[in-house]
Amino acid sequence: MEEFRAMRRKRQQLSEDESVEILRKATSGTLALLGDNGYPYAVPISYVYADGKLYFHSALSGHKVDAIRGCDKASFCVIEKDEVHPEKYTTFFRSVIAFGRVHIIEDEQEKWQTARMLGNRYNPNQEEALQKEMAGGLNRMLMIRFDIEHLTGKEAIELMRRGHQ
Repeated sequence: MEEFRAMRRKRQQLSEDESVEILRKATSGTLALLGDNGYPYAVPISYVYADGKLYFHSALSGHKVDAIRGCDKASFCVIEKDEVHPEKYTTFFRSVIAFGRVHIIEDEQEKWQTARMLGNRYNPNQEEALQKEMAGGLNRMLMIRFDIEHLTGKEAIELMRRGHQ
């Protein structure tokens, strides 16, 4: 595995368990890829976290898909808290950044499992509707897996003093 940069402000670093918990709870984040002509391409996207991996869905083509096919390295950022305190010229924040490799899922069984996880996350307890949606639309979607290689979480020092309020 490649070496990743250590966090500069270590006392603000969240534990891996806290970082994973943020990934489990949040419903969207920003996927950053290497886009056209070497420009970064960052796109807000819904996801589901499971077993050290992130899963997304996508249309069959577009900027995101081209970027993934061109370079598998990516990062993903989730902001859990963003509380602006103008009088202090600061923001009380909690966020997570994952680094890893992103892949278009080719295996049909994994594609179905991913669609099921996403469907159950965003529309739970609707098995019949999910089956209908998957039967009619799965062939028009790509499923994407992000294998997390490095994960860091960070929070504002003020939140640490308050005990994560």
